[in-house]
Order: sequence, then structure tokens, then C-alpha cells
Amino acid sequence: MNKKVKFEDLGLIDYKKCWDYQEDLFSGILKVKSKNRKENTINPTNNYLLFCEHPHVYTLGKSGDEKNLLVNEEYLKSRGATFHKINRGGDITYHGPGQIVGYPILDLENFFTDIHKYLRFLEEAVILTLSDYGLSAERSKGETGVWFDVGTPNARKICALGVKNSRWVSMHGFAFNVNSDLSYFGNIVPCGIIDKKVTSLKKELGQEMDITEVKNKLKTHLVRLFEIEII
Repeated sequence: MNKKVKFEDLGLIDYKKCWDYQEDLFSGILKVKSKNRKENTINPTNNYLLFCEHPHVYTLGKSGDEKNLLVNEEYLKSRGATFHKINRGGDITYHGPGQIVGYPILDLENFFTDIHKYLRFLEEAVILTLSDYGLSAERSKGETGVWFDVGTPNARKICALGVKNSRWVSMHGFAFNVNSDLSYFGNIVPCGIIDKKVTSLKKELGQEMDITEVKNKLKTHLVRLFEIEII
């Protein structure tokens, strides 16, 4: 098993450009796995972890409802935002500057073949990062992501998850609101959930955060949880 992971921080990058890059990496891993099966070989597969931020964009998962986008294309243009239907799970979400978007493109056969565990580890990395800042976050039963004050009228989400998996290779991932402009969430029903709010690390702590510092803490927790070696 190859637990080495190539890490890249892509900075602010167009959503479609990053999606195409993900697809290339994802397809490359699948090709190696297919060759191994056909030729009965054991060539190692690569793993990747991408961090980035996107310009304002809304993405709708394959099981999502387009009605959860509450504005038209003309309004999106006026806010400098775009819209994409994509091949991950989940409903609609927003990405924008000040948000850490993480795309683990992993051959899970190098780690463990358990999608439930994979999602919980992604959530746990964010929960531990928030704990580093003195915040107590949690999971919400039946809903993916990371939340505050679950089960109360003030329940609010700080991190959304939406992944794709094929032959144990993952892509897409999580969106962690750090310094996000939360007004953009007002244009959607986030993740299709009508009765809960969204929040950010900046809002919870009342100050602009050093996003590089947050990324480093988050990466450290991912490394420990998945027992990976960053290259």
C-alpha cells in the first residue's frame, strides 16, 4: 500500500479548471488500477491532496435539486458567480474566496475500503482544527459535514462534504468556511437543508483569520488521521 500523498495548494483557481485537473488525476489512478487487474500486476497508485479557493461559484451534485438555486443566471453574473452541475454526491453548495476547499484524490485501497470511515475522517479533521481555536463542533445525525449547536434553533454548518468514489478512488471533498462572505449562501438552500444556517470561522471568532495557518492545522490533522506521508 502506498500512503504517500502529493500535496498541492493551488491558491485561488477557477472551479472548472480545478475540476478538470481533478479528473485527470482521478483518471490516472483508475488507469493504473485497471492495468493491474488486466495484467495481474501490482504497480503502485498515486494519491493527491489538493487545497484551493475558488472564485464565487455554486455547484449542484448529481442528486441535487436545481430549485435549491434561488436566483437566475443574470443575478449570478451581477454577483460575479457561476453555476456548475457536477458528478459528486450531495445537493447544492457555494464556494468562494476565504473558504478552504479540499480535494483528496486517494486510492482508498492504500488506506481502508470504507466510505463511511472516509467521510467521518474528513469531518474529524475539521472538528479537530476548530478545537485548536477553542471551538466545539460536531456532526449532525443523518447529515454530512461539520456543525455547531446541533439540535437547537441555532444549528449552523461550517463545513460541507460532497464526494465521488469509483473503484475506491475518491474525488471532490469538503468546503470549510474560514473567511467566507456568507451573504452568497443566501442565494441557495445550502445542501438542500431549509431549516439550518451556515457560519464561518471568522464569524464564530469575530475576527479575520490567517487562512494559511488554518490550512496548516487542517493538513496536520488529515496527515495524522489517514496516517499519510506528504510528498
